[in-house]
Amino acid sequence: MAIEAVKEYFSKYGIADRVKEFDVSSATVDLAARALGCEPCRIAKSLSFLVDNHAILVVTAGDAKIDNARYKAQFGTKAKMLTPEEAQTLVGHAVGGVCPFAVKEGVTVYLDNSLKRFSTVFPACGSSNSAIELTIEELEKYSCFASWVDVCKNWQS
Repeated sequence: MAIEAVKEYFSKYGIADRVKEFDVSSATVDLAARALGCEPCRIAKSLSFLVDNHAILVVTAGDAKIDNARYKAQFGTKAKMLTPEEAQTLVGHAVGGVCPFAVKEGVTVYLDNSLKRFSTVFPACGSSNSAIELTIEELEKYSCFASWVDVCKNWQS
């Protein structure tokens, strides 16, 4: 299971015990926010796309939406989300548990600026009923991200 891979990945950093597993689904932003008792905007959702025939993840705040024009300007192509089957095969996590940790080789991770307004956020941990609270600095470190991007809309106050 992907959650086991994520826990093993986190064990290298001594934080595997911080992974939270729920008796309820956290597969969507709203479900995750309910399970955690936090605002939906603090859920760090990992969106999977295909760019130049390889998978990328864009981690955004829960209230942010992909802005197609910004996405195309950043990545040089139209935003095309992976199907659930492609996400599982190319990223290594099933939809509902996609996260930027313990991903398959060749997956590039980007963090969206919509996350920078929070001191901590809650990304999934490879299953549809898990999450971990990380500071932005920890998210940068553990996601092995390539760069910050500005590809979202609807989150600015």
